Amino acid sequence: MKQLDLPLLIVTVILVLFGLLMIYDASSVLAFNLFGDSYRFIKDQTVWVILGLFSLFVFSHIDYHRLFNLALPLLIIALILLVAVFMPGLGIGAKGAHRWINLHFVSIQPAEFVKLVLALYLSAWFSTKEKGRLLAFSLLIGAVLLLVMFEPDMGTAGIILFEAIIIYFLSGGSVKHFLIGVPILGIIGFILIKIAPYRAARLTSFLNVDQSLEGASYHIKQALIALGSGGVFGLGLGNSLQKFAYLPENVTDSIFPIIAEEYGFVGASLLVIAFIVLIWRGFYIASHARDTFGKLFAAGIISFIGIQAVLNLGSMTALLPLTGVPLPFISYGGSALLVDMAAIGILLNISKNKV
Repeated sequence: MKQLDLPLLIVTVILVLFGLLMIYDASSVLAFNLFGDSYRFIKDQTVWVILGLFSLFVFSHIDYHRLFNLALPLLIIALILLVAVFMPGLGIGAKGAHRWINLHFVSIQPAEFVKLVLALYLSAWFSTKEKGRLLAFSLLIGAVLLLVMFEPDMGTAGIILFEAIIIYFLSGGSVKHFLIGVPILGIIGFILIKIAPYRAARLTSFLNVDQSLEGASYHIKQALIALGSGGVFGLGLGNSLQKFAYLPENVTDSIFPIIAEEYGFVGASLLVIAFIVLIWRGFYIASHARDTFGKLFAAGIISFIGIQAVLNLGSMTALLPLTGVPLPFISYGGSALLVDMAAIGILLNISKNKV
């Protein structure tokens, strides 16, 4: 057994610890206003970080081949959990969305679990050559996306879709299938945007950022104000003005503008470089894995982490339409952090078995 990938481990730990710092910094005002306790968010996240580091340690020591036979049972559990978010007394609704399950002692977000489980299942399935699997693949992904869209969570649905497509084509999928699928996906995406007013409003605000501060453009305007206020070197740690209830979701999806405001272009660029290193190491591990299962599994894992980071950073800088996805390892949230840390643990274990 070779040594695990130290650059991947180091950059992951740095991101997690930096995330803890920024969650405390960005959340203190909000936490005091909501709970009367400025440390509420950081205390909760610290518990999740400890659990996440434990999951990383455990999965880095479990041979990833042992997960092969668990692929189908875990997929079934994941689908059941996606349905459970709509069950009265079990699912939790907030701001018109049903994305969480109440376990009484903790709330979990099944869609986060699905991203890792789907990477496992597709990698196990596509490890062997098989003809005519496009229809079965499309039906499975369609069912998963339908459940996620019903929550609704278009951002996570997009991550799952791109993750699945990447694994499919890395396993030897035909480019012809891609050319057929793109127009179909485009039409479906257009319909989903048209039937949901808030999605149409987000797209409109993306195409016309200079419109009024009211309505859908308010969020992205406040994010851009934070980015611009930071300048080159930032206002300094703790000196953000946007965290004082101006920028919505400043502890979760919109934490990056707070980082840019306090650390400036230089600090924001260093964070982006850290994610680039993370993604590079992930695909390096995938390309050097000993078997097809390891290659596809590693590629699937780093794909959903990388795509989520790109979507978050792109939407917070007005390069992409606004989406409600957290920044991996940085944003507040237990389910996402636990899954991402477990995924990094699996990547580290795959790295021990490089060619």
